Amino acid sequence: MKDEQTRVGVVGLGYVGLPLALAMHDAGYDVVGVDVDAGTVEQLRSGDSTVNDVTDDEVTAAVREGLTFTTDYDQLADADGVSICVPTPLRKTDTPDLSYVLDAAERLAPVVPGGCTVVLESTVYPGATEDAVADLLAENGTTVGEDIHLAFSPERIDPGNEEYGPTDIPKVLGGVTSECGDRAQALYEPVFDEVVRVDSATEAELVKLLENTFRAVNIGLINELAQIAHELDVDIWDAIDAAETKPFGFMPFYPGPGLGGHCIPIDPFYLSWKANEHDVDTRFIDLADTVNREMPTHVVQRVVEQLNDHGTALSNADVLVVGAAYKPDVSDTRESPAIDILTQLAEWNATVSYHDPQVPELDVGTTTYESVPLTDDRLTAADCVLLVTDHSTLNVDRIIDKASLIFDTRNATSHRNDDHIVRL
Repeated sequence: MKDEQTRVGVVGLGYVGLPLALAMHDAGYDVVGVDVDAGTVEQLRSGDSTVNDVTDDEVTAAVREGLTFTTDYDQLADADGVSICVPTPLRKTDTPDLSYVLDAAERLAPVVPGGCTVVLESTVYPGATEDAVADLLAENGTTVGEDIHLAFSPERIDPGNEEYGPTDIPKVLGGVTSECGDRAQALYEPVFDEVVRVDSATEAELVKLLENTFRAVNIGLINELAQIAHELDVDIWDAIDAAETKPFGFMPFYPGPGLGGHCIPIDPFYLSWKANEHDVDTRFIDLADTVNREMPTHVVQRVVEQLNDHGTALSNADVLVVGAAYKPDVSDTRESPAIDILTQLAEWNATVSYHDPQVPELDVGTTTYESVPLTDDRLTAADCVLLVTDHSTLNVDRIIDKASLIFDTRNATSHRNDDHIVRL
């Protein structure tokens, strides 16, 4: 492909699509970013970033240099390549919801020209690219593998990770046909430091689900071990540190208040759903999900125990939750365990508030909370400070010095052994 002349589109301008659009722009491509949300498009045209990992200055510079944002799919009529980066949530029945992917494919089918390479980056179940997306792209009479080239390349972005940016992470890629893979590889090699080619789109789809299911299962295991360690009066964090000294055969995972984000709590369901279609039981996956979903309840029960030990019932307690985002240094609250924790604390009739420098407002059911300032008076007034998300900007020592009781779900207080600190 001709780097200077190649025109590419990125459909979906969220935490995956926007960084990809900028990376393709930096690689010298003529980039069109497409999103059905007119507000998102207008915001980006004004130079205002919509995701944490991309700055306003980066967006402004890219727009000034020719990166285009639009809601109009017709702008892709002369595209050499298109990457689809739209959400793939779960339905309420915990089954895959590919509606955004299918909508994007339906809109692209009558627009993209012959010879265009389409790469799906949204997480899907194994076989979806070849079955569902390919069929839609072929509806206008084109043949995938000849007229249109289709591949799958799973997004591997880790929001808030300053060590590995989007183009630093090896890019797994598999085509519906070998020629499709060749075309997609040629499209992506100028953008990413390394492209890892696999045999098929289905194999690439499985890679993504393997990565996150591996993490979900191992996090479920360590969360269960944390509960066991508590009953045995053993510090699980110290046990993990000691186990990590073994130079082989052990990889540390850490317990927490529950899983959050769009990937790890959700992706395993895509795999188990497809496995169940083939009459394969996914017992490890299902059990890990059960354990991980129960962690917010375990955290609240531990808070009840600690307050009781201090002579305070939770129903009469003032609990300050520190952290609402699902992980440190991001503003993303999708599937955040803080939401379940706040819900359960309210159900116990506790007086509840939260602080999060990244999340100024949080909807929990029908209640909208606003982040309270983390003042000395607020810390002192709380019967319990419940540390859920350990943002790097938090002054943990000040929290320790001012709070009368801290329940730490992230081991953020590991450098202190004050009597009023209790760890998961």
